[in-house]
Amino acid sequence: MRVTFLGTGSAMPSGDRFQTGILVQEDGRTLLVDCGSGVLHRLQQSGVGHENVSTVLLTHHHLDHVADLLSLFKARWLAGEEHLEVVGPQGTKSLIDDLLSVHDYMQGRLDLQIREVVAGEFSVAGFDISAYETRHSVPCLAYRFDDRFTFSGDSEAFDGLANFADGSAILAHDCSFPDDVDVANHPTPGTLGKALEGTDIGRIYLTHLYPHTDGRHEEMLESIATHYDGDVRFAEDLTTVTIE
Repeated sequence: MRVTFLGTGSAMPSGDRFQTGILVQEDGRTLLVDCGSGVLHRLQQSGVGHENVSTVLLTHHHLDHVADLLSLFKARWLAGEEHLEVVGPQGTKSLIDDLLSVHDYMQGRLDLQIREVVAGEFSVAGFDISAYETRHSVPCLAYRFDDRFTFSGDSEAFDGLANFADGSAILAHDCSFPDDVDVANHPTPGTLGKALEGTDIGRIYLTHLYPHTDGRHEEMLESIATHYDGDVRFAEDLTTVTIE
Protein backbone atom coordinates (compact mmCIF):
# COMPACT_ATOMS: atom_id res chain seq x y z
CA MET A 1 0.00 0.00 0.00
CA ARG A 2 1.20 3.49 -0.88
CA VAL A 3 -0.10 6.53 0.98
CA THR A 4 0.65 9.96 -0.51
CA PHE A 5 -0.05 13.16 1.37
CA LEU A 6 -1.37 15.54 -1.29
CA GLY A 7 -2.37 18.26 1.17
CA THR A 8 -1.30 18.60 4.81
CA GLY A 9 -2.56 22.12 5.50
CA SER A 10 -5.72 23.67 6.84
CA ALA A 11 -8.40 26.23 6.07
CA MET A 12 -5.83 29.04 6.42
CA PRO A 13 -3.49 29.29 3.40
CA SER A 14 0.16 28.35 3.60
CA GLY A 15 2.74 28.61 0.87
CA ASP A 16 3.94 25.06 1.41
CA ARG A 17 0.81 23.15 2.37
CA PHE A 18 -2.39 22.72 0.41
CA GLN A 19 -5.64 21.66 2.00
CA THR A 20 -6.49 18.10 2.96
CA GLY A 21 -6.13 15.25 0.51
CA ILE A 22 -4.61 11.78 0.87
CA LEU A 23 -4.09 9.27 -1.92
CA VAL A 24 -4.26 5.55 -1.08
CA GLN A 25 -3.05 3.07 -3.72
CA GLU A 26 -2.64 -0.70 -3.82
CA ASP A 27 -2.55 -3.29 -6.60
CA GLY A 28 -3.93 -0.94 -9.23
CA ARG A 29 -6.63 0.47 -6.96
CA THR A 30 -6.67 4.21 -6.24
CA LEU A 31 -8.71 6.09 -3.65
CA LEU A 32 -8.65 9.81 -2.90
CA VAL A 33 -9.55 10.66 0.70
CA ASP A 34 -10.82 14.27 0.90
CA CYS A 35 -10.37 16.87 -1.83
CA GLY A 36 -9.51 20.28 -0.40
CA SER A 37 -8.19 23.31 -2.26
CA GLY A 38 -4.99 22.54 -4.17
CA VAL A 39 -5.45 18.78 -4.15
CA LEU A 40 -6.19 18.71 -7.90
CA HIS A 41 -2.81 20.33 -8.57
CA ARG A 42 -1.03 17.98 -6.18
CA LEU A 43 -2.59 15.04 -8.00
CA GLN A 44 -0.85 16.15 -11.18
CA GLN A 45 2.42 16.73 -9.34
CA SER A 46 2.21 13.26 -7.81
CA GLY A 47 2.13 11.70 -11.27
CA VAL A 48 -1.28 10.12 -10.69
CA GLY A 49 -3.52 12.78 -12.18
CA HIS A 50 -7.26 13.33 -12.12
CA GLU A 51 -7.80 10.79 -14.89
CA ASN A 52 -6.86 8.00 -12.49
CA VAL A 53 -9.08 9.02 -9.58
CA SER A 54 -12.56 7.61 -10.01
CA THR A 55 -13.49 7.36 -6.31
CA VAL A 56 -13.37 9.99 -3.56
CA LEU A 57 -13.97 9.21 0.10
CA LEU A 58 -14.88 12.22 2.26
CA THR A 59 -14.29 12.44 6.00
CA HIS A 60 -16.67 15.41 6.34
CA HIS A 61 -18.02 18.38 4.42
CA HIS A 62 -16.01 21.37 5.60
CA LEU A 63 -14.78 23.54 2.74
CA ASP A 64 -11.09 22.75 3.23
CA HIS A 65 -11.90 19.07 2.62
CA VAL A 66 -14.19 19.43 -0.42
CA ALA A 67 -13.17 22.67 -2.18
CA ASP A 68 -11.63 20.91 -5.21
CA LEU A 69 -14.37 18.33 -5.53
CA LEU A 70 -16.31 20.08 -8.29
CA SER A 71 -13.03 21.00 -9.98
CA LEU A 72 -12.25 17.29 -10.07
CA PHE A 73 -15.66 16.66 -11.65
CA LYS A 74 -14.92 19.17 -14.41
CA ALA A 75 -11.35 18.01 -15.02
CA ARG A 76 -12.51 14.41 -15.45
CA TRP A 77 -15.29 15.47 -17.80
CA LEU A 78 -12.91 17.54 -19.94
CA ALA A 79 -10.46 14.62 -20.01
CA GLY A 80 -13.17 12.38 -21.43
CA GLU A 81 -13.72 10.36 -18.28
CA GLU A 82 -17.32 9.35 -17.71
CA HIS A 83 -17.57 8.10 -14.12
CA LEU A 84 -16.95 9.30 -10.57
CA GLU A 85 -18.02 7.83 -7.24
CA VAL A 86 -18.21 10.00 -4.11
CA VAL A 87 -18.59 8.31 -0.73
CA GLY A 88 -18.96 10.12 2.57
CA PRO A 89 -20.95 10.70 5.75
CA GLN A 90 -24.63 11.45 5.84
CA GLY A 91 -25.38 14.62 3.91
CA THR A 92 -22.96 13.86 1.08
CA LYS A 93 -25.73 13.60 -1.50
CA SER A 94 -27.16 16.97 -0.43
CA LEU A 95 -23.69 18.49 -0.67
CA ILE A 96 -23.20 17.27 -4.24
CA ASP A 97 -26.73 18.27 -5.26
CA ASP A 98 -26.17 21.78 -3.88
CA LEU A 99 -22.81 22.17 -5.64
CA LEU A 100 -24.32 21.10 -8.94
CA SER A 101 -27.26 23.45 -8.48
CA VAL A 102 -24.82 26.37 -8.34
CA HIS A 103 -22.78 25.14 -11.32
CA ASP A 104 -25.70 23.66 -13.20
CA TYR A 105 -23.81 23.32 -16.49
CA MET A 106 -21.98 20.40 -14.82
CA GLN A 107 -25.15 18.43 -14.28
CA GLY A 108 -25.21 15.23 -16.30
CA ARG A 109 -21.60 15.57 -17.45
CA LEU A 110 -20.49 12.50 -15.47
CA ASP A 111 -22.09 9.29 -14.33
CA LEU A 112 -22.03 10.22 -10.64
CA GLN A 113 -22.51 7.59 -7.98
CA ILE A 114 -23.00 8.96 -4.49
CA ARG A 115 -23.02 6.77 -1.41
CA GLU A 116 -23.46 7.72 2.23
CA VAL A 117 -21.82 5.68 5.00
CA VAL A 118 -21.88 5.59 8.78
CA ALA A 119 -19.51 4.27 11.42
CA GLY A 120 -18.83 0.59 10.83
CA GLU A 121 -17.36 -1.50 8.02
CA PHE A 122 -17.79 -1.16 4.27
CA SER A 123 -15.84 -1.38 1.01
CA VAL A 124 -14.81 1.50 -1.26
CA ALA A 125 -12.85 1.16 -4.51
CA GLY A 126 -11.87 -2.38 -3.53
CA PHE A 127 -10.58 -1.35 -0.10
CA ASP A 128 -12.11 -2.79 3.05
CA ILE A 129 -12.52 0.13 5.46
CA SER A 130 -13.62 0.63 9.04
CA ALA A 131 -15.09 4.01 10.02
CA TYR A 132 -15.28 5.67 13.42
CA GLU A 133 -17.11 8.85 14.38
CA THR A 134 -14.77 11.62 15.51
CA ARG A 135 -15.30 14.69 17.68
CA HIS A 136 -15.58 17.65 15.38
CA SER A 137 -17.95 20.57 14.80
CA VAL A 138 -19.80 18.65 12.07
CA PRO A 139 -20.25 14.90 11.56
CA CYS A 140 -16.87 13.46 10.61
CA LEU A 141 -15.51 9.94 10.16
CA ALA A 142 -12.04 8.53 10.73
CA TYR A 143 -11.06 5.69 8.39
CA ARG A 144 -8.93 2.62 8.97
CA PHE A 145 -7.52 0.39 6.22
CA ASP A 146 -7.01 -2.90 8.11
CA ASP A 147 -3.80 -2.79 10.18
CA ARG A 148 -1.87 -0.63 7.73
CA PHE A 149 -3.25 2.89 7.61
CA THR A 150 -5.62 5.02 9.70
CA PHE A 151 -6.63 8.62 9.02
CA SER A 152 -8.22 10.58 11.86
CA GLY A 153 -10.03 13.12 9.72
CA ASP A 154 -10.64 16.29 11.75
CA SER A 155 -11.10 15.62 15.44
CA GLU A 156 -10.21 16.40 18.97
CA ALA A 157 -7.84 13.83 20.44
CA PHE A 158 -9.63 11.33 22.63
CA ASP A 159 -9.20 7.77 23.87
CA GLY A 160 -11.85 6.26 21.60
CA LEU A 161 -10.14 7.50 18.43
CA ALA A 162 -6.71 6.46 19.73
CA ASN A 163 -8.05 2.98 20.46
CA PHE A 164 -9.57 2.85 16.95
CA ALA A 165 -6.10 3.52 15.50
CA ASP A 166 -4.23 1.21 17.91
CA GLY A 167 -2.21 -1.40 16.04
CA SER A 168 -1.97 0.58 12.80
CA ALA A 169 1.33 0.66 10.95
CA ILE A 170 0.71 4.30 10.02
CA LEU A 171 -1.62 6.86 11.59
CA ALA A 172 -2.17 10.28 10.04
CA HIS A 173 -3.66 12.46 12.77
CA ASP A 174 -4.95 16.01 12.91
CA CYS A 175 -2.65 18.21 15.03
CA SER A 176 -3.78 21.66 13.99
CA PHE A 177 -2.25 23.96 16.61
CA PRO A 178 0.53 24.20 19.21
CA ASP A 179 -0.33 23.90 22.89
CA ASP A 180 -0.75 27.61 23.62
CA VAL A 181 -3.71 27.97 21.22
CA ASP A 182 -7.09 27.56 22.91
CA VAL A 183 -9.02 25.45 20.40
CA ALA A 184 -11.98 23.09 20.23
CA ASN A 185 -12.69 20.42 17.59
CA HIS A 186 -8.98 19.89 16.90
CA PRO A 187 -6.12 18.55 19.06
CA THR A 188 -2.98 20.20 20.32
CA PRO A 189 0.21 18.16 20.86
CA GLY A 190 -0.43 17.85 24.58
CA THR A 191 -3.93 16.45 24.21
CA LEU A 192 -2.84 14.19 21.37
CA GLY A 193 0.08 12.76 23.34
CA LYS A 194 -2.17 11.98 26.31
CA ALA A 195 -4.73 10.20 24.12
CA LEU A 196 -2.04 8.12 22.38
CA GLU A 197 -0.36 7.01 25.60
CA GLY A 198 -0.25 3.22 25.74
CA THR A 199 -1.12 2.64 22.08
CA ASP A 200 1.03 0.60 19.71
CA ILE A 201 1.31 2.43 16.38
CA GLY A 202 4.18 2.02 13.96
CA ARG A 203 4.48 5.68 12.95
CA ILE A 204 2.36 8.79 13.32
CA TYR A 205 2.23 11.65 10.83
CA LEU A 206 0.85 14.97 12.04
CA THR A 207 -1.32 16.74 9.50
CA HIS A 208 -4.02 19.43 9.07
CA LEU A 209 -1.41 21.97 10.16
CA TYR A 210 -2.37 25.62 10.58
CA PRO A 211 0.25 28.34 9.98
CA HIS A 212 0.40 28.68 13.79
CA THR A 213 2.56 25.53 13.80
CA ASP A 214 5.26 26.99 11.54
CA GLY A 215 8.64 27.08 13.29
CA ARG A 216 7.28 25.18 16.27
CA HIS A 217 7.62 21.58 15.19
CA GLU A 218 10.29 20.62 17.71
CA GLU A 219 8.35 21.90 20.70
CA MET A 220 5.22 20.16 19.44
CA LEU A 221 7.07 16.85 19.15
CA GLU A 222 8.50 17.33 22.63
CA SER A 223 5.03 17.96 23.99
CA ILE A 224 3.70 14.73 22.46
CA ALA A 225 6.75 12.82 23.75
CA THR A 226 5.88 13.80 27.32
CA HIS A 227 3.16 11.14 27.16
CA TYR A 228 3.80 9.10 24.00
CA ASP A 229 7.23 7.75 23.06
CA GLY A 230 6.50 6.41 19.57
CA ASP A 231 7.73 7.56 16.16
CA VAL A 232 6.00 10.89 15.39
CA ARG A 233 6.74 13.02 12.33
CA PHE A 234 5.24 15.97 10.49
CA ALA A 235 3.57 15.12 7.19
CA GLU A 236 4.60 17.15 4.15
CA ASP A 237 2.78 17.62 0.86
CA LEU A 238 3.72 14.96 -1.72
CA THR A 239 5.40 12.67 0.83
CA THR A 240 4.71 9.03 -0.06
CA VAL A 241 4.83 6.24 2.52
CA THR A 242 4.96 2.58 1.48
CA ILE A 243 3.33 0.18 3.91
CA GLU A 244 3.94 -3.57 3.62
